[in-house]
Amino acid sequence: MNASVLSNPPAARPPLKALDEALAELLARALPLAGTQTVSTFDADGRVLAQDVVSALQVPPEDNSAMDGYAVRSADLADRAAVLRVSQRIAAGSSGDPLQAGTVARIFTGAPIPEGADAVVMQEDCELMAEQQGFVRVTQPPQAGQWIRRAGEDVALGAAVLSKGQLLTPAALGLAASIGMKTLQVARPPRVALFSTGDELVMPGEVAPADMRPGAIYNSNRFFLRALLLRLGCQVTDLGIVPDQREATLDALRIAGEDHDLILTSGGVSVGEEDHIKPAVQQLGTLDLWQIAMKPGKPFAYGRVGNAHFMGLPGNPVSSFMTFLLLVRPFLLRLQGASDVAIKPIAARAHFTWAKADKRREFLRVRRDAQGGLELFANQSSGVLTSAVWGDGVVDNPPGQRIAHGDTVQFIAFSEWLA
Repeated sequence: MNASVLSNPPAARPPLKALDEALAELLARALPLAGTQTVSTFDADGRVLAQDVVSALQVPPEDNSAMDGYAVRSADLADRAAVLRVSQRIAAGSSGDPLQAGTVARIFTGAPIPEGADAVVMQEDCELMAEQQGFVRVTQPPQAGQWIRRAGEDVALGAAVLSKGQLLTPAALGLAASIGMKTLQVARPPRVALFSTGDELVMPGEVAPADMRPGAIYNSNRFFLRALLLRLGCQVTDLGIVPDQREATLDALRIAGEDHDLILTSGGVSVGEEDHIKPAVQQLGTLDLWQIAMKPGKPFAYGRVGNAHFMGLPGNPVSSFMTFLLLVRPFLLRLQGASDVAIKPIAARAHFTWAKADKRREFLRVRRDAQGGLELFANQSSGVLTSAVWGDGVVDNPPGQRIAHGDTVQFIAFSEWLA
């Protein structure tokens, strides 16, 4: 054997980077963007709050009825059924007179409790007296406080009902509206430039399936990545498919680096002769290539081009999809100042066997079955996007871990990421 070969052995590959370590490094670089926006509460779903929302009133504003029925003095009905006169009628949005002893008030859900009343009897526990017009028989003696919603039990005056850095959900928008918030102050949305690389890629509609050339594939990644970005409130510039040419790649990166916060690509970060992303990013900025100990989704790139962060995702669709959820999504949320970007798995029962323990952390596509357990999609290949549509989520399986039928596993629903 040649002595020079022995004296100059090939450089050892760096060890795989743990997923949690990679995420921590990314989040450390995700400094919140400057600037905020005032948006209609109607349009704030999926945005991140830029300031606390403090209530200028209490909710409910006064004690009110939780049921359609009759407001009563519980002392008038202690331990016995009674026939009492209906002295008034109180609808939601109106107010009644003080309740006279020995009478009841017809009341409807949301209506304020009249002074003197201390309980509500639902109408199913009352009988209108046919022989005594305007009287009602209460058949179930109430407990004091029954079916009354207390003033301020939902929101206290001066309470911070939503916190800066909170990701707004439909329920949060309803809560903001309940205290009169017409608009909300939210973080500026990240500006993201998105493009794919690869001469094999074809857009749906450009070529009929029967006319596809050998080796060509439709560009699925572009569609789900754009949808995921929009769900996170990003402003997306879709630069389409960039040809596998050095100058075309440099031009796309220069344009994207001028006025975007993130450049996101899929494919083209390997060391093949036709993969131009890596040298182009290095020429214009900086690039780190990471091999992450996760499956699917091992190859990942992070860098900077101009003022923009750069992230390169693997080309295989499931790898690209999962890498986005696990790394890009929390990064974009942190750019918007989100305080909690973690996804919390839940314990579930495996109704399958997984004997192929891998040295990497695996994310197995599964769905819940009729018994409440998890069944496994048969083909776990990183190219089978069907698994992400068929499945409800993934099992977060530790490195080297086999799974036997009946084992408790950690399940993450896709709805946790995509809500």
